[in-house]
Amino acid sequence: MVSKVNCCAITGTEVLPICVETDVCSGLPSFDMVGLLSSEIKESRERVRTAIKNSGFMIPPRRITINLAPADIRKSGTYFDLPISASILKALDIVKQDVSKFMIAGELSLNGDVIKVNGILPMVLMAVSRKIKVCIIPEENYGECVAIEGIEIIGVKNLAELVYVLDMNPDELSEEILRQKANFEEKKIQEEIEESYDFADICGQEQGKIGAMIAAAGRHNMLMVGPPGAGKTVIARTIPTILPDMTFEERIQISKIHSIAGKLDGRLVDKRPFCSPHHTTTVTGMTGGGMKPKVGQVTLAHGGVLYLDEFPEFSRNVIEALRQPLEDKKIVLSRNSGSYEFPADVILIASMNPCKCGYYPDRNRCSCTQREVNKYLSKISGPILDRFDLCVYLNRVEYKDIKKSEKTSEKMKERVIAAAQIQRERYKNETVSYNGQLDGRNIKEFCKLNKPEEELMEQIFNKFKLSMRAYGKVLKVARTIADLDERKNVSKGDISKALTFRTPAWMK
Repeated sequence: MVSKVNCCAITGTEVLPICVETDVCSGLPSFDMVGLLSSEIKESRERVRTAIKNSGFMIPPRRITINLAPADIRKSGTYFDLPISASILKALDIVKQDVSKFMIAGELSLNGDVIKVNGILPMVLMAVSRKIKVCIIPEENYGECVAIEGIEIIGVKNLAELVYVLDMNPDELSEEILRQKANFEEKKIQEEIEESYDFADICGQEQGKIGAMIAAAGRHNMLMVGPPGAGKTVIARTIPTILPDMTFEERIQISKIHSIAGKLDGRLVDKRPFCSPHHTTTVTGMTGGGMKPKVGQVTLAHGGVLYLDEFPEFSRNVIEALRQPLEDKKIVLSRNSGSYEFPADVILIASMNPCKCGYYPDRNRCSCTQREVNKYLSKISGPILDRFDLCVYLNRVEYKDIKKSEKTSEKMKERVIAAAQIQRERYKNETVSYNGQLDGRNIKEFCKLNKPEEELMEQIFNKFKLSMRAYGKVLKVARTIADLDERKNVSKGDISKALTFRTPAWMK
């Protein structure tokens, strides 16, 4: 008798449908598994056999052959344990009902307990796309999938419970689904109290706050330069509080990434990601990779903020590896097994001291020679500096500025949301959604200037000897400033303000 069970394989951030086929027949007793399997799945043979025995079921001395189809896809991971067990139990006629209507995933311990696995959310979404109506998963993964529409979720604690669920008739199955939903609502984890950031609590640094608001509204990358203790880190950490709330589709997309990485805490992500990797991180840790490609910090920050503190302290290779993701909003990795694409649409916020001691160009406090300053700044290449639309120099906070700011995160967020809505309307028929995503082909079209503004830009272009990339950056930032003020046309004041966010000449 041959039985079939639906499950999935994860490659990078993609999910592929897999069918577990089991045949039990007479012959010399054996337990064979085929289908281009990794060592993790080959090892599951012993886990599954022992878990079935310890759950009170007997495997007779028969010839058992298991195939994971299609055979041309490399399969790895421990989430095949549960579907393999279900397929065997059906083939042995221990389970009476049809199991091919379910999508099943989960890992087994030797005593038959079902263990939480990574990547359950994208598996469930794949099942929805294939019109599968019921998904059986580990109980610990239940919370991250219960909000998905178009499919019913059942969580199981052990193999005996799986058999009990598989043998239910449709009415009993519906009752079990409703019971689990009701129990989940009662046991719902309370929202953790998180450290709260608000721009109102940041003293002074008005230019930094304006820069943060422009970066959030137009999705511009921003570099902050200043002495130690000027407030660079706290400004970066506060930026997510003024970003527009995520749509349900964005929550699903970001939660899929975090589910595969094992970062979900039992529910969908409800806040914009903020990732701040240490400066010792490797290229693989930043962009993702490995023999079995895993997502890196850039992908984990997708849809939110990637903050790089002490920017020049990062390895030169790590910094240069950011060039392609920042340009293309995705990461492409090539391996012998195929090509993997990870999303990487982030707002990059970086901060740095202007020199090794941190106080240049204040010669009263800076102890670095000009050569040391140049050596420190040379760690940031010109092409990387060009990826920042905004550069903000933060001076030391003066005593007179030590007071609560009138710029609250709530008020700033209202302006950011209004500006984002203007941009979505403007670019509704385009491939871009925000001003920061404009390139040389469409800057002229969407950042049109009237004659007085055109004349001012010509003067600025000639006086500062701007490159075409720098010219485009000024226009993009000016366009976002106008959107924040809800004005249709870019004014001379917008251009002048945008010019204050250029990279200082001494940094080039």
